[in-house]
Parts: sequence; C-alpha cells; structure tokens
Amino acid sequence: MKIGILLHGCGVFDGSEIHESVLTLLFLEKAGVESVCISINKPQLHVVDHITGHVAEGVKRNIMEESARIARGKIRDLKTVSVDEIDGLIIPGGFGVAKNLCDFVVKGENCSVEPEVENFLKELHSKRKPIGAICIAPALVAKIFGKDIKPRLTIGNDQSTADKINKMGAEHIECPVNNFVVDEKYKIVTTPAYMLGPGIKDIAEGIEGLVKAVVELATK
Repeated sequence: MKIGILLHGCGVFDGSEIHESVLTLLFLEKAGVESVCISINKPQLHVVDHITGHVAEGVKRNIMEESARIARGKIRDLKTVSVDEIDGLIIPGGFGVAKNLCDFVVKGENCSVEPEVENFLKELHSKRKPIGAICIAPALVAKIFGKDIKPRLTIGNDQSTADKINKMGAEHIECPVNNFVVDEKYKIVTTPAYMLGPGIKDIAEGIEGLVKAVVELATK
C-alpha cells in the first residue's frame, strides 16, 4: 500500500508543520505503508522568520524545494503523480495549507484552491480513495468538497475557524486533540493536532488514529 503525503513548504508559519508531517511519516511506516511525499512546484506566498514570526521581506522560496527538506529529498511534483499510484492521501497542517495550497488565510471562506490540488483531491474522491487532513488542512477539504458533499470535519474547537468551515458547506464537529473524526461515507478523516496542541505527545495520539483510519479505509 502507498499513501501520499501532500507537503506545502517547511515550517509552521509558512509551510508544512514539521511535527505533524514527521509523525505522519512515522505512523505510516509503523503501519507497514509506503509514504509518497508530494508537493507543488511553485513559489511560497512569503517566507516567515520562525524566530521573530515576521515576514522576511525580499526573501523567496519554492514550496517543493522546502518540502524536500522534510522528505529528505525524496519528493514528487504533484503534476507527475497519478491518483492510481496511491491508495490515499494525508495533508499535514501548517500555514502552508492556507497560504500555499489555497488562500484561506487571506480570504477565509471565500478562498480559492490551487487548481492542480483541487483537481487531484477531486479525482481521489471520485475513485473512493481516503483523504486525511490534519490541523488547519480540513479547511482546504471543506472548500473543495463542502458545497457538493457536505463532509463531517474537525479542526478542534476554534469557533471562528469552525464557522468558516460551516459556511463553506462542511459540517464541523468539535473534537479533542487526542481524537479524530471519520466521515465513513466520504472516506475523509480529520484531527485537530496543533489547532489545539499543546505539545507533540498530545498531537501524536490524534495523528496516529488518523493514519490508522486512513489505512483501514484504503482497504475498503
């Protein structure tokens, strides 16, 4: 079995959340599943200095090149990946979801999604392959599928974000950090992770559960 991991940079404030990404890799390997790290080959929205939290003016980085840091260089351009190569997909959180894969940070529920990402997820769904979304990544899933299938999702209990997810057509379900929500009908699994925190051992429980659920759904 192969499960794709859609990365979107390296670092919580402008890319993939590293703890969430590495835990996903770890739990997939422990489940005996091969990971296929995937990214989009485009510039980041911006680069954030992770010490100060401020945007580094004039600095530019590529989403795929940064994602390769997490993947230890073994990364695939989404444009070269066929849905038929993988049995499911997991999207770690981090602001890269809401800055690089879509513009949720800027436009909220009125955001738009990178077309290649939207098309890939829609094709996965059409072939009944499971999608896992961690932390803020369920907002991306809500935007793509909310109006059509109204999936059940969670980002934890942040009311402002939950309201935006509901406005995009999905149904938000409150969930603690050590748990996850499974929409069996549409094979979508979500967990809050660092939307709640507070630490890596806390988010690990929910991510491990999500990974196991995605793997199980991939066999159905």
